[in-house]
Amino acid sequence: MSKLIKIGATLLVSATVLISGASFAADGAELYKAKGCGACHGADAKTPIMPAYPKIAGQNKEYLIQQMMDIKSGARNNGQTAAMKGIIASVSDDDIKTIAEYLSQLK
Repeated sequence: MSKLIKIGATLLVSATVLISGASFAADGAELYKAKGCGACHGADAKTPIMPAYPKIAGQNKEYLIQQMMDIKSGARNNGQTAAMKGIIASVSDDDIKTIAEYLSQLK
């Protein structure tokens, strides 16, 4: 009986992780839209409105987080950061991580 309980618990944990991952991605997609990211980077994060704006779909999650955090803090203040500074100011650190996770999973 204890083997069945262990197997059941393992399956429950696995299902929870899978559902949480899907929910996390959905939250990232919603945040990407809600925060207006698509206005410059494109709805698909691959078709920016200007050639100088980066394509961010499929980028490394940690890289995206670092760039957004640096723009938010002012540590990065070059290129097109002035355009993004006002937008990223209203995005929480947790939302930045969620958006970065979502973007990193896009192909």
